[in-house]
Amino acid sequence: MPTKIRLQRKGKKGKPFYHLVIADGRAPRDGKFIERLGTYNPMTDPATIDISFERALHWLQVGAQPTDTARSILSREGVLLKDHLLRGVKKGALTEEQAEEKFKAWLNEKATKLEQKAKDAQLSEKELAKKRLEEERKVNEARAEALAKKLAKENVREAVATEEEPAAEEATEAPATEAPAAVEEPAAEKPAAEEKPAAEEKPAAEEKPAAEEAKEQAPETPEADADEKKKEE
Repeated sequence: MPTKIRLQRKGKKGKPFYHLVIADGRAPRDGKFIERLGTYNPMTDPATIDISFERALHWLQVGAQPTDTARSILSREGVLLKDHLLRGVKKGALTEEQAEEKFKAWLNEKATKLEQKAKDAQLSEKELAKKRLEEERKVNEARAEALAKKLAKENVREAVATEEEPAAEEATEAPATEAPAAVEEPAAEKPAAEEKPAAEEKPAAEEKPAAEEAKEQAPETPEADADEKKKEE
């Protein structure tokens, strides 16, 4: 099998760090290698790549096959582009001067992109900081508003309590000045035993007999007078 350009894992758990190496395709990933080309640290932003450009280009030209991750690293560093331009020079499609100009133009474009990316990162950090400050300001305003409402409610409660205290004192003093209605009613009523007995009424004997009352009430007529005179004689 041909040699491969691949990554060899190093570093701690959760903090990977890789070496870019030339190794036999049959060797294990972290086993023996032929040559170390550089390092790759994916934990930084952007990722940090430090490789030997000339040695990586040499191994590509002699037929070493990069893995997918190694290929992306070499493409980012321009090794694959340089190898492609040199192959064009060998075929006669380009001159060495043209190949060099294209490679320099690519390097300038890459530098411009990296610079712009760094500026964007700084702007984004400033925007994030500004956004955090704005969120903190809103939170502080909300807390201050809630505290003001709470204090206002407490002030209202204290004012109501102070108004209710004199009213409660007046309510407690009023029953002491007024005479209880329950005591007045039994005193005004006379007991049933004190009522005049039926014996005190005029006795029935003092009343006039019914016959006398009838005579007194009957109208005097001439016939009645005549009868009385005969009885008298």
